[in-house]
Amino acid sequence: MEYKLVADSCCELVPALTGPLGARTAPLTILLDDVSYIDDDSMDIPRFLAAMKQSRHIPKSACPAPDVWARLFLEAKEVFAVTLSSKLSGSYNSAMVAREMVESEHPGHRVHVFDSLSASAGEIAVGIRIKECAEAGMAFDEIVREVTAFIHGMKTYFIVENLDTLIKAGRMGRLTGYVASAMSLRPIMMGDAGEIKLYEKARGSVRAFTRLVDIIGERRSNFSDRTLVITHCNNERQAHFIRAEAARRYNFKEIVVAPTRGISTMYANEGGVIIAF
Repeated sequence: MEYKLVADSCCELVPALTGPLGARTAPLTILLDDVSYIDDDSMDIPRFLAAMKQSRHIPKSACPAPDVWARLFLEAKEVFAVTLSSKLSGSYNSAMVAREMVESEHPGHRVHVFDSLSASAGEIAVGIRIKECAEAGMAFDEIVREVTAFIHGMKTYFIVENLDTLIKAGRMGRLTGYVASAMSLRPIMMGDAGEIKLYEKARGSVRAFTRLVDIIGERRSNFSDRTLVITHCNNERQAHFIRAEAARRYNFKEIVVAPTRGISTMYANEGGVIIAF
């Protein structure tokens, strides 16, 4: 059986996902100053970043509707979907409604929706794990068990220039955001069971990104079966620094670097970097 991967647009579609799995995207929508941006391949990311900088308002996002998911689910008999953390977006719930629609109306179709408990780099890491399991010849239910375990062991960390969008959009507490941003310290954030938490603060950008590489080694000792995924919003310099240092210090099977799409750009802002492994 050939599996299909469908992910919401917070998952940057790197070549590893668009190849054998033929990954498709269910795009989220972003609204800023009465302008609607569809987060697909046609979205002009530099234009959107410029609009965010000029606006006094915080952009708002809307998850893909169930019928959008359902149309994509019907492209194959067996489908795996990957979504943003259900603690951060309604994307997971929408995909689950679509799954019920498809499986009840089209006997023989199977869909499993993975709540990534993460975003961006984390969703890519989950997609790559699905690909690895499929290439190993695992059955559908085996893949579900393996990838679910992977998600619960996956680590996500990120550094952003400012936390305004995350705080004002309700994606993290105001007090946590204030503490993280105070005193000119650079916050290193983490995903914790699908929610955003402050991991620690570093003094200065150089120290923060160096610490991010250190933290990788503090979480595990052997990475031979892991892929490190790095996504960035117009910050190739720091993304490639992390890649080079991680390659030098750790034994990752592969390291993948990708620029952010619209939704990830909205939350990470200019200069943001996200890692998952």
